[in-house]
Amino acid sequence: MIISKTPLRASFFGGGTDFKDYYENSSYGYGSVISTALNMYVYIMVCKRFDNKIRVCYTKNEFVDTVDKIQHNIIREALKIVGIENGIDIVYSADIPLSSAGVGLASSSALAVGVLNALYAYKGECASPEKLAKMACEIEIGRLKNPIGIQDQYACAYGGFRIYKFWANGQVSATPVMAPTENIRKLKKNLMLYYTGLTRISSEILSEQKDKISDKTKVLNQMLEMVGTAEQKILDGDTSQWGILLDKAWSLKKSLASKISNDNINEMYEIAKKSGATGGKILGAGGGGFLLLYVPDDSRQAVEAAMKEFKKVDFDFENEGSRIIFMEDNRG
Repeated sequence: MIISKTPLRASFFGGGTDFKDYYENSSYGYGSVISTALNMYVYIMVCKRFDNKIRVCYTKNEFVDTVDKIQHNIIREALKIVGIENGIDIVYSADIPLSSAGVGLASSSALAVGVLNALYAYKGECASPEKLAKMACEIEIGRLKNPIGIQDQYACAYGGFRIYKFWANGQVSATPVMAPTENIRKLKKNLMLYYTGLTRISSEILSEQKDKISDKTKVLNQMLEMVGTAEQKILDGDTSQWGILLDKAWSLKKSLASKISNDNINEMYEIAKKSGATGGKILGAGGGGFLLLYVPDDSRQAVEAAMKEFKKVDFDFENEGSRIIFMEDNRG
């Protein structure tokens, strides 16, 4: 039996510049994102079956004879990539509700990374974060043709608080943010996370965003530049500027596609700002999911009171990426 544990992520700045159509043509020579892994996880358990069947268990329970008959597209393609044809159980669970609708924490990419990690370990192979991320991109973008960027796969595979650069030649660098621990702790203390209660099909929003990349290059360039600015602010310990930067980034992000925000999200955000939040953004594609806020210490109680009708989610930063947390060889 093998169990993998893969973190979800929160992306702060640079989202959208991780699309191939942007970073391959960027005047900077790359796209870039600053993000952190979160202490919320996707778990994958795999073990050998007595027979040659395949069972895949999530919100559904699939029981099939061949890989091609598996309905869960990510798990099906992961089995094909790793080269496992039959005789295996795969069980998928997570710290957030399992759903086909996105919530902006990169759950589908965490699943792709996590199932690959577990399957490689099942075969006796130790896959590097780079390999897990590349193969997860191959599944989600290369094979399933999802209109997404590549930041999520790397954030879930590597973990930590990092700056990712997606170079025009196809290389990706994953560099830890080398700020003093106290500065990172201070930033985390001033971040609050709320669930909007709204879900959405992220591919609908991302398809429109992807189609408009050439028209939105100037906006994306501004979003890219904010990565470096945000890094410098946390290096200097001036984390209060992150609220202002998040507010500006959210304004820019809303211009990338028509459904990134809506009346409910706008109202929720305005409630937070009027009660003291200095900035924030919807995580992921937009349209629903989780609202991240920057809230100064002296406004925290007021924001919590004003936002009491929404579900507040406690979280922390996670230093590790996808890893194997249990391994017992029962394959015979």
